[in-house]
Order: sequence, then structure tokens, then C-alpha cells
Amino acid sequence: MISLIDTHSHIYDEAFDNDIVQVIDRAKEAGLTKIILPNVDLLSVDRLFALAEKDKMFYPLMGLHPTSVTKNVEQDLKKIKTFFDNYNIYGIGEIGLDFYWDREFEQEQIYAFEEQLKWSEEQNNMPIVIHCRKAFDTILASLKKNNRKQYKGIFHCFSGDKRQAQTLIDMGFYLGIGGVLTFKNAHVADIVKDFDLNNFVLETDSPYLAPVPFRGKRNESSYVRIVAEKIAEIKNIPLEKVAEITTINAEKLLSKTN
Repeated sequence: MISLIDTHSHIYDEAFDNDIVQVIDRAKEAGLTKIILPNVDLLSVDRLFALAEKDKMFYPLMGLHPTSVTKNVEQDLKKIKTFFDNYNIYGIGEIGLDFYWDREFEQEQIYAFEEQLKWSEEQNNMPIVIHCRKAFDTILASLKKNNRKQYKGIFHCFSGDKRQAQTLIDMGFYLGIGGVLTFKNAHVADIVKDFDLNNFVLETDSPYLAPVPFRGKRNESSYVRIVAEKIAEIKNIPLEKVAEITTINAEKLLSKTN
């Protein structure tokens, strides 16, 4: 039986209210041993922790998603930061920048991202999970702003080019590979083909971005196996090797001793 880790899943979302027990069972049947739960905002916190308490396979993160940033960003960050004192949290996420839909709160997003990067240093280099849409150069500028050379974390749903991939790898990030890899003409396949498996972790982003043949439907953590199978196909290596290496990579992030 292979061992897999979904490093990015929102299965605490309302989309799973009617069958969460079955969703968890299917994940375990597919070989998943751990599922990492990034937060979205203050409204998702209770749901996230309620799910995390159901099973030891869940690893909660805490952060403010860029699309949830508003003019109240300072107050929201202050409230979210308090959860680090009261819960066992394994990383800071999902944080980052999203300029895809609109840029009304662009400066607030940058402020929130940079503040949460500081939390990582305050929490002994706690790993970070970065969301990026149409904002790579701005994110890179923020990452470089404090002269910090190395980070620990994941660049979620990586969709950049080879130069960007190498830049992130050199900074210490793993590239999160999910269902988009299975889409027709997805150029992230070139990244998977040309970069070493040691640079990747698996993810679903459930309930979003379901892989083929479930594209357009609700995604769930069990489908991370489909992503692993696609990587094995692209790199012409056994599925067991993909599972072994990506699981080791994810375990390094979850460990609080390195």
C-alpha cells in the first residue's frame, strides 16, 4: 500500500457537509495518510478546526487568504494570529497575492502577505503555503524584501515557467502539483518532466480543480492519487517512487524539529 499526502485541501468546506465521513474513508482507501488543511479567513476557522479534531490525519494551517483581504486587514490579522497560541498549527497558509479578479485591495494584500511572512520567522521558520495569481514578481519582491535567503514551504498550485520554478526551488520552496497537471496541454507537465521529483509535493485544492476525469466536478483528497499517477506517467517511473519521494518532502514540512 502506497502512502500519499495531500498538502492542500479545503475539505472542511460546506461542499462536503453531506458526506465528509465517506470522503475521509475514500482518502484513506486511496493511500492518504495525512491531509494538510490551509485556512481561508475568520469565517473558515471554526470549520477547519472542527474537521481537524475528527481524525489525526489532518494537519491544520492558519492564515488569511489574499482574496479575503479587505480594508479591515489589520484587525483580521490580529484575530487570526491569536489561534497560534491556542491550537497545534503546522504552518502559515494559505497566504499570498491574487491580482486575477481585481486589485481593489492590492496594497492591503501586500501588507497581509508580508506580515504573515514575519509570523513564519517568529514561529521558528514555520512553513508557509503561498497562493499566487498574476502576482509572481510582486510576491518575489516581498520574499526578498527582508533579505531572507531561505524559506520553508510550498508554492501552491504552481503554474509558472522554468525560470520561476528554479527561483522558488533555490529559495527553499516545494512546488505544489495538483489536478491541473492532468488537463490537456497543461504546461506544468513540462515542469514536472524537467525538474527533479525532490522538488514537488502533491495537492488537490479540494473542492476546486479536480483532475481529469473529474474535471468540473467537486474535487476531493482521494484524487491526489490521480495526480501521483500522472507524474509517474510523465516521468516514466513507478507510482511507488512518486509516492515515496513526495511523501518524504511533505513530511519535512510537517516536522517541527527541522
